[in-house]
Amino acid sequence: MAIREDVSRVFELQSEYKWVAKNTSAEYRISQLRKLREAIVRYAPEIERALKLDMGKPDYDPFIEEVVNTLHPIDDAINNLRSWMAPTTVTPSPGNEGVREEIRYESRGVVLIFGPWNFPFQLLFEPLVPALAAGNTVIMKPNEVTPHTAAVSAKLIRETFDEREVAIFEGGVDLANELLELPVDHIFFTGSPAVGKIIMSAAAKHLASVTLELGGKCPAIIDRTVNIDEVAKSIGAAKSNNNGQLCLSPDYVLIDETVKDQFVDAYLRWVDNNLYLDGRLDPAATSHIVDDRNLARVLSYVEDARARGADIVRGGDVADGIPDMIEPAVIVDAPADSAVMREEIFGPILPVQGFAETSTVVDTIRRGTKPLAMYLFSNDDSFVNEVVDGTSSGGVTVNAWASHWGEPRLPFGGVNHSGIGRYHGVWGFQELSHAKPIMRHAN
Repeated sequence: MAIREDVSRVFELQSEYKWVAKNTSAEYRISQLRKLREAIVRYAPEIERALKLDMGKPDYDPFIEEVVNTLHPIDDAINNLRSWMAPTTVTPSPGNEGVREEIRYESRGVVLIFGPWNFPFQLLFEPLVPALAAGNTVIMKPNEVTPHTAAVSAKLIRETFDEREVAIFEGGVDLANELLELPVDHIFFTGSPAVGKIIMSAAAKHLASVTLELGGKCPAIIDRTVNIDEVAKSIGAAKSNNNGQLCLSPDYVLIDETVKDQFVDAYLRWVDNNLYLDGRLDPAATSHIVDDRNLARVLSYVEDARARGADIVRGGDVADGIPDMIEPAVIVDAPADSAVMREEIFGPILPVQGFAETSTVVDTIRRGTKPLAMYLFSNDDSFVNEVVDGTSSGGVTVNAWASHWGEPRLPFGGVNHSGIGRYHGVWGFQELSHAKPIMRHAN
């Protein structure tokens, strides 16, 4: 009951203050972003320790990946916010001569942000940046599966912001349900499509707008025109990032049949050279599987594929002496209806399928839901265009992995099953704003 009362109290505070926040200047919002940046830098060592405890993430400098990937958007917003906030003048259409038209970006109001467990700091704080830049008030909920990161995040927010501007609550499903009862103005959720549907249903009760950053099975498509060894290095680095617990992870490979075996050999060499030490999986080389439930889920995909006759080239078992890691696996030619080809894997398992015709690639991607991203490795522009034009995905990177995600001048997000809405750079500012048209007639 105390949590419910506290949630209601904070929501009422923010509901009143949002009208003040709506009209804050660029200078004030920049000062808030600078304050956030300073706090993140100050807390970087604690963030690193928390991520190590929650995810077994590898040792880094204090400016670890999740911190750096949050500081960059803050710097971009600080440098560009004045231009983002400036009204856009519109030339009137024929018949409206003599009127003045413009578009102003105003805040949405109270924004509710739910963070995921796979990048529990970055993907909780990254949406906070455009929310503050756009002049919103914010209620945040870190993910309970990563409690140490949640605790550090809560401490940072409470020491940095007045709760009428930014508040944070720690808890599990009961708290999430309590927060979803609030008639907030916008919900920003990063997580699975299954929970995304719950978020969308809750938002519909109050007609709140939503940004859903979801996932899906991101394919990597490889033809015979590329350097297979170099592509294998790229896929290996991508797949090992956070041990595959990443919505942008290459979820399966579609490769020209003539170079399939060459790729599998090159990929496993990369795994041996980068994830193993003296012939044993190195627990410090990548993150660990977050909990027993997810460990069992990933293992079940391997067993299902094996039972259906797929070729488990190597791996797929719990690592010897490391109960929260799985030996990286390659599964060749798993049936289309197997779990590993239907479900987002979120683990170190790489299905590989051969193709002979471009039409097979297009048909395979179309049979599934629209992925968050697609990676094409080819020096044949006609092949690339045929696949891109014949399919739909949130974004595309050609001859690299997820580069489009890191470019703040490009919008990032999914489509349908893989997400709703766009953020990063000015796109995030606009996503967390309402574009209000204004037409002024002469008196």
